[in-house]
Amino acid sequence: MPQAARKYSQSLYYRDYTPEPAYTARPVRNFSNTDFGTNVIPPQRRRKIDENPAIRRKKKAKVDRDVIIARLLGVSILLITGIFVLPVGFKTIAGSIFTKSPYPAIKSDYKQILNPTLSYLNNHMFLNEQILSGPVSRKKASMKVLPLGNELTDLETSIKNILPLYPNIHAGVYVYDYDTGNYADINGGEIFSAASIIKIPVLIQLFKSIESNQVSLYDSMYLNDVYRAEGSGELQFKAEQSLYTLDYLAKVMITNSDNSATNMIMSKIGGMPDVNRGIRDWGLSQTHVKTWLPDLTGTNYTSAGDLARMLYNIDNPKFLSDTSRAKIYEYMSRVKNDRLLPAGLGAGASIVHKTGDIGKMLGDAGIVTTPNGKRYIVAILANRPYNSPEGKDFIVKASEIIYNYMIVK
Repeated sequence: MPQAARKYSQSLYYRDYTPEPAYTARPVRNFSNTDFGTNVIPPQRRRKIDENPAIRRKKKAKVDRDVIIARLLGVSILLITGIFVLPVGFKTIAGSIFTKSPYPAIKSDYKQILNPTLSYLNNHMFLNEQILSGPVSRKKASMKVLPLGNELTDLETSIKNILPLYPNIHAGVYVYDYDTGNYADINGGEIFSAASIIKIPVLIQLFKSIESNQVSLYDSMYLNDVYRAEGSGELQFKAEQSLYTLDYLAKVMITNSDNSATNMIMSKIGGMPDVNRGIRDWGLSQTHVKTWLPDLTGTNYTSAGDLARMLYNIDNPKFLSDTSRAKIYEYMSRVKNDRLLPAGLGAGASIVHKTGDIGKMLGDAGIVTTPNGKRYIVAILANRPYNSPEGKDFIVKASEIIYNYMIVK
């Protein structure tokens, strides 16, 4: 061994040396006992502070005081709300539910307020109510639109000139000439209560159902109290469980304006929702069935323009078959009430039509054939004071004016 190495021999210079462990654990600084990393509180002192009864009592007293303040504040807010806010809210909001309105004549249609566009923008029906469901899609109407020619302004003027003679009458009139397409329109797009004229779309939907093989004119139904309805018609007086064919029911629905027969037919073809679905598929927007008959308050509605379009499409071979058209004409040519449009026609003229009569509205709509073979459609709806004879007088006079105009054209 070299001398230098021997000089630094362990036995010579490191006799008392003991190697230290490779790693010595060091205490970890606890920052929870520091003031932002400074002023470290020794663990022994912290234990003494925490174990001091006086300090613990002081902390507990502070917590109890904070809880009491929070509770007092909450109770105060509740008292203020109960004394000052709730009575005002109850009086202005909830109170209106239990108290009678000081203005009973003012009615609010809340459905119209919540959905202001449903009367003209809807694409579905649920529980006989129109709704807007999903994206709006338009289906091609199955009824043809009347091919219009020129507006008969001179005929419109003649009808308007007699209105001052009936100051309490508000009328909707539509006239259509088959030969020329010329027309007269006085409030033709305005909605009126339909009364029994609503039986025209019910009759058409019956034959659309027959052509779809859903029902047959030879199907029978039993009369019961569910269908029995007061007002016009004799079925209301017939015995329970009397049996009638759809052919008979359709005939008395039109000729006698039987309300019970109408309810039975509507029930057979799917009820009001199916009738309304048909009306919508035809392309009509101003006709709707809302109430089983009798509809004495006039919630079922239509317009003179819609009625003219329905009557025109009875002759549309793409809408109804020849057999259906013949049956509809058979029923409508035997209407017993001849006191309205027929009363204004000349000798030799014929008409297929349907009348409607409730206290506030009187109407008649049909197809007239003159002695020289000229055909025209006329629909007149007249709002009137309750059961006022002015309604009948106006319709008869207007029918006479229209007839005299048409026979010379």
